Amino acid sequence: MGVLVLRLILIYSFFSTLVYCGSSLPGNVTDRFALQAMKAQILQDPHRVLSSWKDSIHFCLWQGVNCSLQHHQRVIRLDLQSQNLVGTISPHIGNLSFLRELHLQNNSFSHQIPLEIGHLRRLQVLRLDNNSLSGSLPVNVSNCLSLINLNVGYNNLVGKISPEISTLSKLQSLVLQANHLTGEIPPSLGNLSSLMILGANDNNLKGSIPSSLGQLRNLTNISLASNTLSGSVPPSIYNLSALIAFSLSQNQIQGSILSDLGNTLPNLQYFHIYGNQFTGSIPMSISNATSLVELNISENKLTGQVPNLQNLVNLELLGMGNNNFKGHIPNDIAKLSRLRRLSLQNNELSGSIPSSLGNLTMLTEVLLQGNNLEGSIPSSLGECQRLLLLNLSQNNLGGPIPQHVIGLPSLSISLDLSRNHFVGPFPLKAGQLKSLGALDISDNMLAGELPTSLGSCLSLEVLHLQGNLFKGPIPSSMISLERIRDLDLSCNNLQGEIPQFLQGFSFLKNLNLSYNEFLGAVPVEGVFNTLSVTSIVGNNRLCDGIAELQLPKCKHSKESKGGGLSHSFILVISISGFLGIAMLLSLIFLHPLRKKISKETEMTSLENSILQLSYSTLLKATDGFSSINLIGVGSFGSVYKGLLLDDDRAQLVAVKVLNLLRRGASKSFIAECEALRNIRHRNLVKILTICSSVDFRGNDFKALVYEFMDNGSLEEWLHPTTPTEGVRDAPKNLNLAQRLDIAIDVACALDYLHNHCGTPIVHCDLKPSNVLLDDRLTGHVSDFGLARFLPKETSNVSSNQISSTGIRGSVGYVAPEYGMGSKVTTYGDVYSFGILLLEMFTGKRPTDHMFSEGLNLHNFVKVAFPEGVTEIADPLLLQGDHTGRRTNDTQKKLKCLCLIFQIGIACSVESPRDRKGISHVASELQSFRDILLR
Repeated sequence: MGVLVLRLILIYSFFSTLVYCGSSLPGNVTDRFALQAMKAQILQDPHRVLSSWKDSIHFCLWQGVNCSLQHHQRVIRLDLQSQNLVGTISPHIGNLSFLRELHLQNNSFSHQIPLEIGHLRRLQVLRLDNNSLSGSLPVNVSNCLSLINLNVGYNNLVGKISPEISTLSKLQSLVLQANHLTGEIPPSLGNLSSLMILGANDNNLKGSIPSSLGQLRNLTNISLASNTLSGSVPPSIYNLSALIAFSLSQNQIQGSILSDLGNTLPNLQYFHIYGNQFTGSIPMSISNATSLVELNISENKLTGQVPNLQNLVNLELLGMGNNNFKGHIPNDIAKLSRLRRLSLQNNELSGSIPSSLGNLTMLTEVLLQGNNLEGSIPSSLGECQRLLLLNLSQNNLGGPIPQHVIGLPSLSISLDLSRNHFVGPFPLKAGQLKSLGALDISDNMLAGELPTSLGSCLSLEVLHLQGNLFKGPIPSSMISLERIRDLDLSCNNLQGEIPQFLQGFSFLKNLNLSYNEFLGAVPVEGVFNTLSVTSIVGNNRLCDGIAELQLPKCKHSKESKGGGLSHSFILVISISGFLGIAMLLSLIFLHPLRKKISKETEMTSLENSILQLSYSTLLKATDGFSSINLIGVGSFGSVYKGLLLDDDRAQLVAVKVLNLLRRGASKSFIAECEALRNIRHRNLVKILTICSSVDFRGNDFKALVYEFMDNGSLEEWLHPTTPTEGVRDAPKNLNLAQRLDIAIDVACALDYLHNHCGTPIVHCDLKPSNVLLDDRLTGHVSDFGLARFLPKETSNVSSNQISSTGIRGSVGYVAPEYGMGSKVTTYGDVYSFGILLLEMFTGKRPTDHMFSEGLNLHNFVKVAFPEGVTEIADPLLLQGDHTGRRTNDTQKKLKCLCLIFQIGIACSVESPRDRKGISHVASELQSFRDILLR
């Protein structure tokens, strides 16, 4: 007792001295200098955690610093975690020789981990996870023989796992997940006898799982998911009786599941092997693994029946989808009272849906789509008051849709009952789905009118009702569905006029009203102004609309309210008749003269059709075509950022100045003017004006002025250049959804050019630098300098017709048939789009140095598809996204990537006639986006 009191007095005296004497204590100069060196390499400190790191305060009192009382005020713990610090880790960290714990996780440290880390012989905890560190993990970390916890996950580390790590005999936790590590798992890791946690998921590891890992008797968590591991699971792994979590998902593991699994792993709570190639049936012993919380064996090649699982009373997730299971869904599944997520989709299950499912009141997700289930939906599902997502699509279910199910107010993600045999009216209780994001009851036999209660589904973004027998008008109450972005009412018997309020749905990106009985005038604003996102075909009594629809004019009454023809009407008729005769005479007499017009006169006429600016105006707008305003340089000229000043406003523009000394520049100027004055689409760059004049030296000057795109070109986002020293721009990175949106934008633009703008136009130079992004990252196809107009009947002619035009396009993107002299066709643009699509989602240019000796981007993806999708996909798209907490997101992303690569391969095949049509491509990509967003 006396010794304890004495220690407390000494501690009190020590800190009192620190507080009152400040920096007067000698302290340890080495540690102070090391900390100061670390502070010097931290560039951003938004929370001002380092504000206390100054000479007037003893370093042992600096925030995040802990010193030892027994070792002359030496630093033993440095904790700067989760402070949003930006900078690099100083090599002087190695001078803190008494350091036991280093916590720098959850910051933005970059560059390499300093080799000097290996000098910290007393270090027990090293936490560098969730930063932006690069390079490899220093081999001499193995010198830190006291290490217990080593975590460098969620960085950008490369290289192999060093076998020397096995010398860390005290190591209990080794976390390397979410990096870019390659090579095989060293068998020597089996020597880490104290190891409890091994996390190496989300890397590029290959080879087989070493059987030596079965020696780690203390191992409780092992995660090797999202690599390219192959072979089978060593039987020794199943003997790790302490194992709690086991994840091998998203690899290429084969073989069967150990028949005695439920007996050998009594503590197992998380068993994730989805996305592999396991075969055989589920062992009956699985029912003995009563501690299981999550069992996810989806996306394998498993067969047999769903086994008896009633003993798994702790189970919260049961994932068995995308296998080859047969038989019925067992009634005993209702005993899994804690079950939250049930996934049995895309198997060969038959029979009815057990009514006992209604007893699982904790359910939030039920996925049973893509089976052979029959009968009706049990009304007991209405008891699942926590259900967020229900998918029963693509089965043989029938009868009416139960009111209690479709009226579940908890449904907020998606309700999909499509492609079944449901009959009867649209359930009135659908109006209770106020939080639902997506409703799909398409391709059934539902009839009657659409209920006004639909207008109460205020959160709907996707509404698919196509392929039914609905009749009557679109209810006016649907005006409240302002968030809708995908509305499909096609293939029904709907009548009446198309509601004007649909024009005001600003989020609407797909509207399909085709094959109904709508009549009257087609609206012209909003979504109706873009053919690529609106379909009204198969409604034979529609009229007016935008010119591209080529619909007949609506018939109006010939009589005025007074009963006779008005004077204004007679005047209009008279003037129209006179103008018609005048135009006919001009055509008769001037036609021979037009054949003699020179190219120069034709260009002048073309330029005069667009409002022109003077050379001096553009000179002033671009600050004398300053290099500071230079955006980019192309084949025929340079593009500058400019500011046009008017009396009451200023407008940012992009000015493309033609290099008229370059052969073909004038022809490119004419082609671009001609193309852009005849087309209008939300995904095409908008030309504002042109300039065809002379400069101050009397030289010809030609420029085109476009709408300015705030986010530059797609090229800059896919392949960002190294930032200039001292300039810290925000890193450019597009996630999967953003890239898919841009791909859809480009496909819609090509669909419009090829199929919906009168004379088909072939772009001939599609590539990332010619796709510009506005402030919302919406894609706009630009640079029509090589564009060609095609007669409609020859837009998709055979590629064996020879042309003298030569290769049109850029290396890597140009269609192979053009190199053999074939004529320009829309198939050429499809090829370029296919290459662009593959580039967007692999992150590799088609001109990459790796593509040689017969290997090209198309073959690179095709050879790896579909098993090696994670290998070829841009790592940025999947980085840090395969944790157990985000299983569904990962599955959706990988499925979406597979579908996208499949489209890219189909578009870039060598034979033009085997390529997909761009209209189908655009439609399929939009459906992929639905999969991703759901």
